[in-house]
Amino acid sequence: MRITLIGHCTILIEIEGRKILTDPYFGLWGDPIFARLAPPIKSRQELTDVDLVLVSHDHWDHMDSQYLRLLAGDVPVVTPKLMSWLFKLYGAKNLVGLNAWESFPLGSITVTAVPALHLTSAIGFVIQGENRQVYFAGDTFYHSFMEQMGQKFQLDVALMPVTTFRVPMTMGEKGAVRAVQALKPATVIPVHLDVTPRWPFFRTNQSPEGFIKRLRAAGLKTPVVLLRQGESWSL
Repeated sequence: MRITLIGHCTILIEIEGRKILTDPYFGLWGDPIFARLAPPIKSRQELTDVDLVLVSHDHWDHMDSQYLRLLAGDVPVVTPKLMSWLFKLYGAKNLVGLNAWESFPLGSITVTAVPALHLTSAIGFVIQGENRQVYFAGDTFYHSFMEQMGQKFQLDVALMPVTTFRVPMTMGEKGAVRAVQALKPATVIPVHLDVTPRWPFFRTNQSPEGFIKRLRAAGLKTPVVLLRQGESWSL
């Protein structure tokens, strides 16, 4: 299994000979409130050969309508069930809407939607294959449902946000530590690091390094892998 950071929360997961892409976002500028810090390592056209696309929610930095329109009609796009109609409007052809705890099979791979707590209808995903389990959080705050996940799954790696802004949008350092305590993943890879508020007042000094310090202060020795765009990590 290989995990490659394309940028922000767009991650290519290669498992069981299949390619799974999470939260595709290929915009270079950001939006009027948030700036993108670095471009994705690959273009939309270079990643149309995937077997499955997972979209955790409908926010602009996790969903790319131009990319969805480029996908072949036989590529499933898994989204929150309540928002599947919206992704159809955005151009997705082969939609699979899931509620939390529902699963979707891709050959010998199983993708299970898990709860997420965000500012819109959202889910996370647990991907199971090659006797491995990968958690992709999307955008979520810490919540007690992570304790249930920690009991249900034996996670080899958790891909999750670890920083936040002045107006919180995801887990910050403290929430991410609580998530690790509940989920008990073997490894953590921080994501959601490539956008920042355009106005300094809304930024914070939270960082992956700060998360690691809090993790160690809490007595947790969980390895943390910091990937840059284009870098891969394999189990």
